[in-house]
Amino acid sequence: MKVAVVGATGLVGTVMLRVLEERNFPVTELLAVASDASVRQSKEVTFKGQQYKVVSMDDAIAAKPAVAIFSAGGTTSTEFAPKFAEAGITVVDNSSAWRMDPTKKLVVPEINAWALTKEDKIIANPNCSTIQMVMALAPLHKKYGVKRVVVSTYQSVTGTGVKAVAQMENERNGVEGPMAYKYPIDRNCIPQCDVFTDNGYTKEEMKLVNETRKIMGDDSIRVTATAVRVPVQGGHSEAVNVEFAIDFDIAEVRALLAATPGITVQDDLDNYSYPMPLTSQGKDDVFVGRIRRDESQPHTLNMWIVADNLRKGAATNAVQIAEYLLQNNLIG
Repeated sequence: MKVAVVGATGLVGTVMLRVLEERNFPVTELLAVASDASVRQSKEVTFKGQQYKVVSMDDAIAAKPAVAIFSAGGTTSTEFAPKFAEAGITVVDNSSAWRMDPTKKLVVPEINAWALTKEDKIIANPNCSTIQMVMALAPLHKKYGVKRVVVSTYQSVTGTGVKAVAQMENERNGVEGPMAYKYPIDRNCIPQCDVFTDNGYTKEEMKLVNETRKIMGDDSIRVTATAVRVPVQGGHSEAVNVEFAIDFDIAEVRALLAATPGITVQDDLDNYSYPMPLTSQGKDDVFVGRIRRDESQPHTLNMWIVADNLRKGAATNAVQIAEYLLQNNLIG
């Protein structure tokens, strides 16, 4: 199994290599793909204790891997994913480039991997904040019918990238340096993730709206979102308010979530057990807690959802897609 990781030297690419290794994905030959500048600098990555020199896009395409997992930004994906696909290589893309393309599947394996076929040569990996939310919504939607979702996110600086992590660390250490954000992030919350759109929402907020409907296969679900950047280094958190078509039983909600692969319920208030980004770091599950009825209106539930945004929110979900393709003879 020849595998290419495109953007292998980046924050998510590094985690992708780690996840491929941890999950024992059957990589017989690794192609660590990076920018021309990285190739000229002879940069290397580590995988299973071995060093691999990065290679160019053209070299990777010529090598014809079975699958290429992209995490190199939308511009790179728009240009190169079709070139990989034309060469018969299946692309799992972590950027936003293909997510809302009606000809491309947007996949969270636990929810809708069944829709994938051999003909799907470019498969979109959803946004990190969307993945963790729909993981909790999907089993509840089947049982009760989700009508409306109000979500407020508390998103780690790792969602922005290395520059943002460096900014926060510099601020904590009293060091001046490049700014990933317009304002200081340490000891602060910035109510802006991504750029603003014409309707006053950010792109991140609209991803939660549009991607949720596409993954759940239901355009009738109403979603409204506020996305906030917080001074946390790993893990996104979400306060989610869900209105259902019919009433629910709290114990049954907990049981449904606990029985869902990829979800861990942490909801023991007597022992102060609830999800936190600190304890989600390095883990692949989505953690759900603070499960309680909204007493202000009927058929409505509150949940607190946390996940490591670099793992299930990005790298792990992409690798799980590749695993599904392999297990079902859709690649290789």
